Amino acid sequence: MPASRAQVDLREVADLHENILRWYSRHARALPWRDAETTPWGVFVSEVMAQQTPVARVEPVWLSWMQRWPTPAHLAAESPGEVVRAWGRLGYPRRALRLREAAVAIVEVHDGRVPADEETLRTLPGVGAYTAAAVAAFAFGRRTTVVDTNVRRVLARLVEGREQAAPALTAAESALAASVVPADAPTSATWNVAVMELGALVCKARAPQCEQCPVLERCAWVQSGRPAHEGPVRRGQAWHGTDRQVRGAVLQLLRDAPRALSRTALADAGPDAAQLDRCIASLIEDGLVEPVAGTRFRLPH
Repeated sequence: MPASRAQVDLREVADLHENILRWYSRHARALPWRDAETTPWGVFVSEVMAQQTPVARVEPVWLSWMQRWPTPAHLAAESPGEVVRAWGRLGYPRRALRLREAAVAIVEVHDGRVPADEETLRTLPGVGAYTAAAVAAFAFGRRTTVVDTNVRRVLARLVEGREQAAPALTAAESALAASVVPADAPTSATWNVAVMELGALVCKARAPQCEQCPVLERCAWVQSGRPAHEGPVRRGQAWHGTDRQVRGAVLQLLRDAPRALSRTALADAGPDAAQLDRCIASLIEDGLVEPVAGTRFRLPH
């Protein structure tokens, strides 16, 4: 039978802590925002950028941003269009606007300093439960519970004996994650990132590297014979031919252009005229594109 949450006693939790934290100390990726000299603002930027985006794509953009806008005040003083342009191909470009809006709020409400507690962090534009917990933990060493898809998958396999987590975060998953967080605040912050790293590098959604797992002998999923997932699976989003692809193509054309472009100049962004018009309209509504005299378009000023 798969392990249940009730079966994770204090002794087992202590063993998980020891083995996973030791593994992390040896195998953690040397990401720039993990450097001890990184400011809370640098951590904040990294967490916003890394949502639904591979770390390999985030790193060069993060380095560029931190050189250009090393503090919230620097970003708050920049135009929205330049922020969208610098976001490049990270995807979900509304995050760029929300990040700038958060910088403005940090400057105007918090004297230019990133808040340290989750409740206050969640008042910032675009900041939800995950980002608030991650910044509190990784920038300030606060004891909290950081739950992303990697953490959910690791705990589903390790503790509950399930190959995959639920399609969306459940209250039970949140409670399970909270129940295994170390009591000591600094250790808890390292634990949160260590479990995330284990999911990213070893306990992958597809082709998990079980032989490299530091807690293989305690994995309920492995012990039960690695049963296949029987429930619904969170599906990846389609890309080719979608409005997301066309919106991205429109933004890239505008990023590359020295001046506003006509509707005709944007025609290459999508083969379907109605879809292109719909995407331009949605970009305007989202504040990512600005019409000029009704016939030309540019990034927002």
